[in-house]
Amino acid sequence: MKPEQAAAPQNFQSVKDIESHAKTRMDKVLADLQHDMAAIRTGRASVGIFDNIKVDYYGTPTPINQLANLHVPEATLITIQPWDVSQIAAIEKAIRTSDLGLNPANDGKLIRVPIPSLTEERRKEIVKRLHHVAEDHRVAARNIRRDANEHLKKLLKDKAISEDEERRALDDVQKMTDAHISKIDEASKAKEKDILNVK
Repeated sequence: MKPEQAAAPQNFQSVKDIESHAKTRMDKVLADLQHDMAAIRTGRASVGIFDNIKVDYYGTPTPINQLANLHVPEATLITIQPWDVSQIAAIEKAIRTSDLGLNPANDGKLIRVPIPSLTEERRKEIVKRLHHVAEDHRVAARNIRRDANEHLKKLLKDKAISEDEERRALDDVQKMTDAHISKIDEASKAKEKDILNVK
């Protein structure tokens, strides 16, 4: 799911439905953020950096972890052992042409991907990308708040809730949004620290 995806039009009967739907969607935004951040490189080896790389497997774009065993034998190395050795060149090419700036090598059975330490300039580029990813997810959370608020206004207009109930609910939705945005900020700060942490 992409964070900015709009929800299908819903016909909510109660404040509780609206709040629960908004919370589910905001939780999805957080999960999506974690997934996107796992694919952002830090100076340490992590198999998560390959999450968004797809290999052309007999015409089907397939994630590397569905074609091979991935291991981190040491802090600066990832090994990839394809289940089907005929795919070794395709996997190597997918990593080489990705935007990770890595230089894999294979011995016919195993691909070794050394993880070079990041230059300061590269760290700054990666942090900029991280900020962009975090902002996309903040925007997604605010869009969910906006949708929830519109549904609440509709309940008020349909006289399904009182003005007091609407006010309370708008306040709750705002608190929920603030809590989720604060989680996005915390996750982003922790990841940034990881990226800038020079070993």
